[in-house]
Amino acid sequence: MSFPILSLIVFLPAAGALLIGLLDRGQERLIRTVALGASLSVFALAVVLFFAYDGARGGMQFVEQAPWVPQLGIGYHLGLDGISLLLLLLTGFIVPLALLAPWEAITERVKTFSIMVLLLETAVIGVFLSLDLVLFYVFWESMLIPMYFIIGIWGTPKAGPAALKFLLYTMAGSVFMLIAIIALYFLSGPLGGRSFDLITLQSLTPGWSLALQVPLFLAFTIAFAVKVPLWPFHSWLPAAYTEAPTTGTVLLAALLSKAGIYGFIRFAYPLFPQAAALFTPWLMGLALIGVIYGALVAAAQRDLKRLVAYSSISHLGLVLLGVFALSPISLSGSTLQMVNHGIIVAALFWAVAAISGRAGGARTLDDFGGLMRPMPRLAALFTVFMLAAIALPGTNGFVGEFMILLGTFTQHRVYAIIGAATVILTAIYMLWMTQRVFHEEPRSQKHFADLRPREVALLIPLVLVIFWIGIYPKPFLGRLNSSVQQIVRQSSVQVQTGYDLLRSQVYRLTRSQVNGPAPANLRPGGRPR
Repeated sequence: MSFPILSLIVFLPAAGALLIGLLDRGQERLIRTVALGASLSVFALAVVLFFAYDGARGGMQFVEQAPWVPQLGIGYHLGLDGISLLLLLLTGFIVPLALLAPWEAITERVKTFSIMVLLLETAVIGVFLSLDLVLFYVFWESMLIPMYFIIGIWGTPKAGPAALKFLLYTMAGSVFMLIAIIALYFLSGPLGGRSFDLITLQSLTPGWSLALQVPLFLAFTIAFAVKVPLWPFHSWLPAAYTEAPTTGTVLLAALLSKAGIYGFIRFAYPLFPQAAALFTPWLMGLALIGVIYGALVAAAQRDLKRLVAYSSISHLGLVLLGVFALSPISLSGSTLQMVNHGIIVAALFWAVAAISGRAGGARTLDDFGGLMRPMPRLAALFTVFMLAAIALPGTNGFVGEFMILLGTFTQHRVYAIIGAATVILTAIYMLWMTQRVFHEEPRSQKHFADLRPREVALLIPLVLVIFWIGIYPKPFLGRLNSSVQQIVRQSSVQVQTGYDLLRSQVYRLTRSQVNGPAPANLRPGGRPR
């Protein structure tokens, strides 16, 4: 048996949390060091897997499988393909920075805070690597508790209701998925034995009728749509993003939202391709509404943190558009853009926190102006993040968005044209925000000190990755192509069958309404009997 590196990556943060639990709460520096060491170890192992993964072969690699509850067909099954590899790398990259960023801001309950972040990392990584539906669900639900406490304890005084709303919304969506998972278990029995294993269930997909696929697909869709969130399941997001501490907001936007998009790619479309085909036009429509809605509401905001939060809804809508288009190019672009979005949105939230911290907690646009002079380092870095958000060529945002729109255009031209046009809205509000904050006349008499060396060191890695992916994305795309092609192959024939079925149903309905029922003395082809 090969070395269980995936299990090590999954449970290493939890082991760090356990070790921290044994330390005295007064040993804050040691607690922070252990937490940072555990998260950096995960990142190091993720980098090792990045270079060890065979992109040409694709498929699931480093697979670990063992019985867990064999009486019920529940197994411990982990695997890594190019899609989950990139999301693992993103998680390993963001969490150490999320622990470093609040080094001075989080001064109360440091021990509990470090434990919650590490437990959340274990749950997120488990979601990206699980190939058994019950195991996936356990990790999926495990993400909620640490995030609930991170928002509720270290957020603003109004964070309690926001944390509760986040918990209730996501748990309600997850209930539908749990019901669907149980249903899959019983449906798989007559087709070869009851199982929760994803690979086994995918092999049984052709045996499920469209009538069975539709409710199951919708159940999974609700759970994933709430987590992203896809419009109109987004109402929990503004309060949670705004009232959470910056670390919580970053983890929500950069990592937890990707779990929902990953769920569509890994589970919803491969398991229920015909149902996915029926609902794809509607889902693409909702994604486009999210792109436009998020951009328009962001442009109307005066609170910097809420502006970035609504911009996240817009950018994630574009990512989902590429997923629902289900072309190899758009799906590769969406996967890469998940990484890009995680990096860009984390950088923007941390930059906003740096400004707000120096303004005594103020975050409205009317509180700032002319920060270019007292904060030239932050202004330069913020400009890079802003340009990446508006997809300037040479930045990572351009590569992902271009691939999404190009791949979508090959399948659904109208959706791609609308999506491309709405990108202009992003440029409008991002440029306007940058101008108001950094280049207009000062509107405050407060003293704004520039970034300290530790803060610069925190943001520089994000800048480097932005330009690395923007200029040379080949190492990332090379590890994606085979896995994406496999996902598309699994679904394309069945999806086309679903589209043909939908068109035939619409055609029959239209003919019956226009021409009325066929005379009884005619053959099906229209010839007299």
